[in-house]
Amino acid sequence: QVQLVESGGGLVQAGGSLRLSCAASGRTFSSYAMGWFRQAPGKEREFVGTISWSGGRTYYADSVKGRFTISRDNAKNTVYLQMNSLKPEDTAVYYCAAGRDFPKAATARYDYWGQGTQVTVSS
Repeated sequence: QVQLVESGGGLVQAGGSLRLSCAASGRTFSSYAMGWFRQAPGKEREFVGTISWSGGRTYYADSVKGRFTISRDNAKNTVYLQMNSLKPEDTAVYYCAAGRDFPKAATARYDYWGQGTQVTVSS
């Protein structure tokens, strides 16, 4: 069992930056690939990016490639999402998730989810 808690969301102006954190419980954090997803009002949850078990590999959605960076610190059981050059269309609730496989973009491939953190980008 893995419990995930996101933090770091908030309100930011377009062009600004935010860093989200996702803290995981349990001793098996490094055995999970971690993903970030987002869901805007009235839309389906969409893939943002994922990072491999050791953090050596990442994979991003085209919509965020070059602007967002995922990293992880297995000693701290934490995964991060650094978001730069934010746009109003990045406004959503952001979720982290843990899964066994990498790289996977489908929500069904992830076993554990956090409760989400709101990111709002004003124009």
